[in-house]
Amino acid sequence: MAEGDSDVYNLENSQGYSVRQVIETARKVTGHPIPFSEVEKRPGDPSVLIASSDKIRKALGWKPKYENLETIIRTTWAWHQKESKQSSNI
Repeated sequence: MAEGDSDVYNLENSQGYSVRQVIETARKVTGHPIPFSEVEKRPGDPSVLIASSDKIRKALGWKPKYENLETIIRTTWAWHQKESKQSSNI
């Protein structure tokens, strides 16, 4: 790529997780009730949709540090809590 050019990449770990799995895992990790409402699938919605990170893996040699959903949410939650504390101390 020329200087100033940009690109778009998917950052995923080849694991598919449902929205329900993400919400339930986030509830477990954070201890917070996360409200949601379930609705019927819309016409045209795919039954399964998993992104591919092949492009960034080939272009930059990127690979995910964490693959397990609970670990991903746990580390993100820890980062968020740390950042929130630092922001409130400013």
